Amino acid sequence: GLVVVVRAALIPLFVKQIKSQRKMMEIAPELRKIQDKYRGKKDQLSREAMSRETMALYKKHGTSPVSGCLPLLVQMPVFFSLYSVLSSVKVNAELGLGGVGVLGPELTKQFYDASLFGVASLHETLIDAWNTGNTPAVMILVVLVILMIASQFFTQLQIISKNLSPEAKTGQAYQMQRIMLWVLPFAFVFSGVFFPLGVVLYWFTSNIWTMVQQFIVIREMPTPGSEAAKQREERLARKGKAIDSSGKVVPMDKYLAEQQRLLEEAEKAKAQAPKREQPMSKQRAKKQGNRSAGGATSRPQNPRPTG
Repeated sequence: GLVVVVRAALIPLFVKQIKSQRKMMEIAPELRKIQDKYRGKKDQLSREAMSRETMALYKKHGTSPVSGCLPLLVQMPVFFSLYSVLSSVKVNAELGLGGVGVLGPELTKQFYDASLFGVASLHETLIDAWNTGNTPAVMILVVLVILMIASQFFTQLQIISKNLSPEAKTGQAYQMQRIMLWVLPFAFVFSGVFFPLGVVLYWFTSNIWTMVQQFIVIREMPTPGSEAAKQREERLARKGKAIDSSGKVVPMDKYLAEQQRLLEEAEKAKAQAPKREQPMSKQRAKKQGNRSAGGATSRPQNPRPTG
């Protein structure tokens, strides 16, 4: 229930995160130009200039790298609060120290007695279960950790395999994503050993929510130019639909009419554009001037009429 409440409240931030990521992809070529402009320049003035130009680019397009981390940053207080409450409930209940925060002694005792399947206490860690010989709790925690690793791996895998454009797969950030694909899931081994069952359960449920959410986003709102975007266009084409220039799904005849109109406008603009004169070298200009002068002197004069 806690996961549903928290993640449902974060949906607007998640939508904002997607838009921010799309804008970051759009400005990636401009960002690379700024980086190439100051490549190899280590002095302070160059670094400050690069920082100013980068921030100006972010401001112009209304995005920033931090905005993509908002959902995670908002969840962190909830995660650590849950960890703190479960740890304090265990200590207070076992030592008879009374309530925890807004929880009175009775609620603290109920929280302490809460369990999963009646065999694994929510405040119990894998180490606690192992030391007390609680085999069912050990098995539950081990299975949850394995499922957490698998869900995190497949969530990241569907992003880098289907939802990245060809341009995004050539940068250093893509190589880092591939490394994190294998490294990050195993961070859950640490959490599964030292975190209480209630925290592990919350984390696993949140991972499942993220995996389903990413699947829906990749299917219905894929990154332009990605493999998922091509698959969506193929699905729409089979239904007689397409995506217009504004990103809306429209009937195929309307899409074709728009494409024809855009083509005609492009050809018209090209025809109306002033033609650029080819620059002439000094030697060529001199030859052309001599040719013009020679033609003028060799032109026959009109004879005067005689009386």
